[in-house]
Amino acid sequence: MKVFSVVGYSKSGKTATIELVIGELVRRGYKVGSVKEIHSEGFEIDGNPASNTNRHRKAGSGLVTARGLNETDVMFPEKLDARKIFSLYDGFDYVVCEGVRDYPIPTIMTAATVEDLEPKWSDYAFCVSGKIADEIDEYKGVPAISAMVDVVALTDLIEEKVFALLPNAPHCGACGRKNCHETAVSIIRGEAARDECKGNYGVDLVIGGKRVDMQPFVEKILRSTMMGFLSELRGYSEGAEVKITIR
Repeated sequence: MKVFSVVGYSKSGKTATIELVIGELVRRGYKVGSVKEIHSEGFEIDGNPASNTNRHRKAGSGLVTARGLNETDVMFPEKLDARKIFSLYDGFDYVVCEGVRDYPIPTIMTAATVEDLEPKWSDYAFCVSGKIADEIDEYKGVPAISAMVDVVALTDLIEEKVFALLPNAPHCGACGRKNCHETAVSIIRGEAARDECKGNYGVDLVIGGKRVDMQPFVEKILRSTMMGFLSELRGYSEGAEVKITIR
């Protein structure tokens, strides 16, 4: 799964850029998901206190699901961290985020003016788009491409620059860098390759509902031990996702 974010002020062309990019990625045959960061403190998707689902939540339900004729909405009574949210998109080729800034992912900056770029500028920036891209060709060495003018070129750049999600494991250092922030910046600047990351063995350990971060060698040992055992069982197939729950 490859994940990137589009960050900028309101009315900067952020959502329009995302709409056009999603459409072009889908046209190219990719399965695309999206994540929208909402900064309003009072936001609740089910804010009506009289609704049945709201009553379930207020009664103490840890996870509420509303199943309708045309959609299913799952409501967590907490702000999930980005990694847990991304794990819900297993099987997607790209996940496009709007306003997400708390994970080491490539970022497109949008703005209406040059002055608006600096306050939100990210080390993960690989492109400038939105309204300002009609006026400039680059900013701080980062190319400016308007999705309204040339979404094909912008999507070409996304395919070139956006890489598979990093594990964002704290204090890893397996790749020789201090953390995934440094690794992401190096990849975006062309100073490193994604396969230099040694900490992603596809293992998630959750104890008591909380994800446990592991050093790469622990992940590798856990994975190789379990896969060695499971590979001898009938029904095992190479490459299949494996889920084990211990109660």
